[in-house]
Amino acid sequence: MSKINIFWFRRDLRFSDNTALYYALKENLPVLPIFIFDKSILGKLENKEDARVEYIQNTIAEMNHKLRDKGSKLKTFYSNPIEAFDSLTNEYEIESVFTNRDYEPSAITRDQQVETFLKSKGIKLYTFKDHVIFEKEEIVSGTGSFYKVFTPYSKVWLEKYSKNKPAILNDGLSANNWYQTSHKEVHSLDQIGFKKTEIHIPSESLKEELIKKYDQLRDFPAKDATSRLGIHLRFGTVSIRQLAKKAESINQTFLNELIWRDFYAMILANNPQVVSNAFKPQYDQIPWLRDEEGFQKWCDGTTGYPIVDAGMRQLNQTGFMHNRVRMIVASFLTKHLLIDWRWGEAYFAEKLLDFDLASNNGGWQWAAGTGTDAQPYFRIFNPESQTKKFDPELKYIKKWVPEYGSSNYPKPMVDHKFARQRALNTYKVALANN
Repeated sequence: MSKINIFWFRRDLRFSDNTALYYALKENLPVLPIFIFDKSILGKLENKEDARVEYIQNTIAEMNHKLRDKGSKLKTFYSNPIEAFDSLTNEYEIESVFTNRDYEPSAITRDQQVETFLKSKGIKLYTFKDHVIFEKEEIVSGTGSFYKVFTPYSKVWLEKYSKNKPAILNDGLSANNWYQTSHKEVHSLDQIGFKKTEIHIPSESLKEELIKKYDQLRDFPAKDATSRLGIHLRFGTVSIRQLAKKAESINQTFLNELIWRDFYAMILANNPQVVSNAFKPQYDQIPWLRDEEGFQKWCDGTTGYPIVDAGMRQLNQTGFMHNRVRMIVASFLTKHLLIDWRWGEAYFAEKLLDFDLASNNGGWQWAAGTGTDAQPYFRIFNPESQTKKFDPELKYIKKWVPEYGSSNYPKPMVDHKFARQRALNTYKVALANN
């Protein structure tokens, strides 16, 4: 049996400019690509009509089809990673496994377990940076510590990026050392226990004309003025390096959003405790209200605050919510309703097509005032003034809340002035006791 190398696809579902794949294909051995539909992850998804899972499966099937021309295939598993690699080591003589790094705590634990297993079989695991431009310890302050505030982080990020732009790597499909094998289909959606959905996945192509005006129009939810590339960055169907290169030449504000993405990934990598705790520990003393009825109104978009309700209904129906509105609804939940940011974060994690743990956690903690570089707790978004500023003609609201202005629309579930003062008092007392 001749030796082969394995390439393990994860959050990098593309052949072009894929770091670990590039290095795997530079070796002299044939490369067998694999993807694992991880039961431990999929089993936690209660909704079996999950558009994200459907998108992953469709993407894997398309990639497998492209490998036909190379006489190869993408081997898929529906199991946990250790079981998959145990099966692979029984079937093939493996020299090394190549993959790109993931910075989520559960992914780090998984990779440590896989590395230990492979080592016991005499197989090396090589990991590479691919999901971000700069990772955990590449952007540090003069004292060598990670940045806790975005602005100085972004300045150092830009300085480093301008001096040493990452190379754009070859398309892996141009290589000739893919492992040759008879073609088989990948696991179907049915085989992994999921169903098709009606949710539309936006294109992965960058709309350059739109991005040119990004800084002027991005805050207006009625306009189609954002990239909608979140899901593609989440699953790596676009390259962050290629995107940053384009953004740099088109719009600095858009590039800044990509820097925020790196920032939150860095924060999570250095502070895995933020998954379940406030970045600023004293904020875990806030006595959140366990208001399940109020939370359900927020989830359903029936709060009586039209900009909030429009955002939640857009999320529920499409898997997307405009970024400006994400801030408004998060502020409303944590400040107006005094409901724990973790409840809102979990709901977004369930619904958002572009759910990314680092960015979702960072955004929610920013809104709640509990995180790094957070919005101060005493700044509380007024939904009415936000509406006047960003949806003055009510186009966004009327699209998602058609009963707005009629007797069928509910009255506000809480008075803004009362809620604002209650939040200020609650935060102030909780923080004074620490």
